[in-house]
Amino acid sequence: MTELNLFVEIAPEVRRALSKGEPVVALESSIIAQGLPYPDNIETALAVERRIAERDVVPATIAILDGKIRVGLRRDELEFLATAANLRKLSRNDLAAALAAGDSGATTVAATMICARAAGIKVFATGGIGGVHRLAEQTLDISRDLHELAETPVIVVASGAKSILDLPKTIEVLETLGVPVISHGQEEFAAFWSRESGVLSPLRIDDPGLIAAAQAARENLGIPGGMLVSNPIRRSAEVPLKIVQPWVDNAVAQAAQQGITGKKLTPFLLNSIAELSGGATLRANKILVQDNAELAARIAVEYTKLRS
Repeated sequence: MTELNLFVEIAPEVRRALSKGEPVVALESSIIAQGLPYPDNIETALAVERRIAERDVVPATIAILDGKIRVGLRRDELEFLATAANLRKLSRNDLAAALAAGDSGATTVAATMICARAAGIKVFATGGIGGVHRLAEQTLDISRDLHELAETPVIVVASGAKSILDLPKTIEVLETLGVPVISHGQEEFAAFWSRESGVLSPLRIDDPGLIAAAQAARENLGIPGGMLVSNPIRRSAEVPLKIVQPWVDNAVAQAAQQGITGKKLTPFLLNSIAELSGGATLRANKILVQDNAELAARIAVEYTKLRS
């Protein structure tokens, strides 16, 4: 662990697992506070933790509570995240300021990676990462998640990048940053609610053991950063991209008309698309994040074997 221990509080069950070299999977809290509505958010958070525990792996949901990085949360703390109004959405740029001020907030992919590294956790599961937003050549709106993957040594399992993004540009930026993008189970990069994006992943590895070994090899070579594992949503739950695309176009137009940008943009788009889809994308989101958690648990088990 690092000097960040001053701010890190690790739940007893997570600390025991880490001290014994047992597998742990980190989970973000922004999906609870900003990504899903209540009560879907708390139900999904609990279901995700159960899926990980069923693999004999310890789940560790991460959030900032009263100026501390909390690694592993109680049920009442998850409920707080699910119901708190206007909870801060924290990334690398404002994480330290929130800790210094004693504030509370939900962690994005980037912030969760930083906190997971501080706790000594190597594998992290989420829904979909952020990436290059549409018209980024004009707005320069590119998620910090991409740079975090290039710098912080954590394996991130996600259903690709969110469908609201420019996926070809997102892959290009990840390649430029030297981030391995690994598809699991198919050749194409996953498009969040949709299996196919029309964009091939640079790598495909279906064996969780080989995924874990690839990150271990990077670390042994002194290569910084982590890896992105693209795990497509199961076919029975997906919403094909050709169906999603008009909803995305509509939501993006609404955001532009209302001047919504920055950290408010992604939650606005996801909520708008959920309404336009009659809840179909919300249902897909709940399923894909659970499946990603299970794959992350399998990878964590294999990574632990390499270090034992």
